[in-house]
Amino acid sequence: MPDQPVAEYAVARGKAKSFYERYERYERKSELQHQTHFCPGCGHGNVHKMLAQAIDELGVQDRTIMIGPVGCGVFTYYYFDVGNVQAAHGRAPAVATAMRRSRPESIVISYQGDGDLSAIGSAEILHAANRGENITVIFVNNAIYSMTGGQAAPTTLIGQKSTTTPNGRSAATEGYPLRVSELLATLEAPAYIERVGLGDNKQIAQAARAIKRAVDNQMRGLGFSLIEVLSPCPTIWKLTPVDAQHWVRDVMEKTFPLGVFCDRTKERQPQALEREPQAPEKLAASAAQSAPTLAELPRILGVAEEDLPEGHAGAMTDAQDVDLEVRIAGFGGQGVLLLGEVLAQAGLDAGLEVSWLPSYGPEMRSGTSNCHVRLSRQTIDSPLVTAPNVLVAMNEPSLRKFDKSVRPGGWVIYNGDEFPADCKRDGVHVLALPFTELADAMGDKRAANMVMLGAVLEIAGVLPQASVEAALRRLVKNQRWVDLDERAIARGRELTKESKS
Repeated sequence: MPDQPVAEYAVARGKAKSFYERYERYERKSELQHQTHFCPGCGHGNVHKMLAQAIDELGVQDRTIMIGPVGCGVFTYYYFDVGNVQAAHGRAPAVATAMRRSRPESIVISYQGDGDLSAIGSAEILHAANRGENITVIFVNNAIYSMTGGQAAPTTLIGQKSTTTPNGRSAATEGYPLRVSELLATLEAPAYIERVGLGDNKQIAQAARAIKRAVDNQMRGLGFSLIEVLSPCPTIWKLTPVDAQHWVRDVMEKTFPLGVFCDRTKERQPQALEREPQAPEKLAASAAQSAPTLAELPRILGVAEEDLPEGHAGAMTDAQDVDLEVRIAGFGGQGVLLLGEVLAQAGLDAGLEVSWLPSYGPEMRSGTSNCHVRLSRQTIDSPLVTAPNVLVAMNEPSLRKFDKSVRPGGWVIYNGDEFPADCKRDGVHVLALPFTELADAMGDKRAANMVMLGAVLEIAGVLPQASVEAALRRLVKNQRWVDLDERAIARGRELTKESKS
């Protein structure tokens, strides 16, 4: 037979360009790099396809940022060839807010499951919606905690069994299913909220249209859009994929009716934060023109001061090895945090790596207060000081709480007439003086923290005095207090020298 002409076919639907060509999650199994991790019949796969297709059709792949959740949809960054940010459990709307505000030319999509969004993330989604953030939220609701084995979620139906409701969810003990779309629709700020389903082909087609519209709303600057998708979970529901799809249509929809719950898009004007997308080279040029110089930063941050020294890093030699970890503790009102701030600011002025971390007790008055300060020539890995080489204890409760943590060879500076005998340890140096009384004799007992700072500076011996003075003048605005504090620091140095001699 003569060769028959080969018919030419046009591809009507293929893999979206917004997906990676191969999924590197299965790095060592090349035969699996064409498939996702989702179970057969899971709705996430369909929602991924709809979202990727919408991104392609709207032409925003190069400026889309996906915010990935904790849950079954956690691996968005393995599948979507767009910008990807992984958020902590439930925090995707907060992260999306930050991304959208810092990069207003971007299209930011928060992708979340019902456990992630409606349980631990309920505050984040509520306030993002109430602010009308110009983001798109895809909310996949399968009425269960799937990734962790099938516990009841806020969206679990009345009577539905789970590992934590083995007899079925009861309104008396677990409350009613949370209807997120209806709840958010009561707010004034959202632009568009719709619930769709994956229960049959008609529902799937409507879901695709809604998702595309939600992304388009963001492109137009109309504000917050959320699409809730009722999605099957055959594995945890213990149904076949077909039965699970029917369960969405025949059972879930009775509790979560489909429809548009909020549509203010016709009356909305583009948000003021919107601007036309620019090419990367134009954005870089614009940033270079508008970026402030280092010299301008103090003025911008409101910390500019006249006649202050500009820095004394040159006063320290590179040979000086600095690794100072200080824990300062006392009652609220004793100046614990200011002592730490002056020490940290002096370290910055001297050109060191610095961290300062405050910690407060729960009491409104007379509560505990402590802070961690680290000074180093090397990059600081953590601001926590768990084994200080200097402990500043401004009262006995603080001494007893932290004295055992001081490393061998370290120092304890204690505000008291006498160091408690049962707190003494071999290999740990002690300086115990009535610092409050000494400060009172100088004019004000509240300067006890600065007398103790003088002791720390004398023991550490790493910071130039000029850096300490500059830090003090940045932090203390009243000249009378500056004068008193400088005398208090000098007194602390003097007393420490005497005790060491």
